[in-house]
Amino acid sequence: METCIIKSPLGFTKIIGDANGIASVTVLNSEEKITDIIPVELEDCVIQLNEYFEGSRKTFDLKLNAQGTDFQKRVWNQLEQIPHGKTTSYLELSKQLGDVKAIRAVANANGKNPLWIIVPCHRVIGSDGSLTGYAGGLHRKQWLLEHESPYKQQSLF
Repeated sequence: METCIIKSPLGFTKIIGDANGIASVTVLNSEEKITDIIPVELEDCVIQLNEYFEGSRKTFDLKLNAQGTDFQKRVWNQLEQIPHGKTTSYLELSKQLGDVKAIRAVANANGKNPLWIIVPCHRVIGSDGSLTGYAGGLHRKQWLLEHESPYKQQSLF
């Protein structure tokens, strides 16, 4: 597996993958040395993440190779169906997967998503509209949702 570290508006980001696809994208809570030469297998991911942060990309077109259980993969596939700029709830995800009682398992699988931003687990909120748990921190979840929002707050100054 190849690895690189890039800087994003939300912190240092670690990308892991190989010819079989991107296995992991995680935001780090510490400063790391930025990778000087990006491995060829990770170049598209770096380019697409940069485009996303610049606001010119709304969907990702990458070969993914996340490791997880069959159930986790079903949840992650469903997350990919949430459109840019939209949100859904854990309850709605459970319904879409065919089992309203699986809400805790869905939330657990959502929290284990190894592909930060690319598989948009940040688009899942509480049924009451609240920002709920997020492995990258609620401040990052809020930033991502505001970044994707079609309704931009105008500056008064």
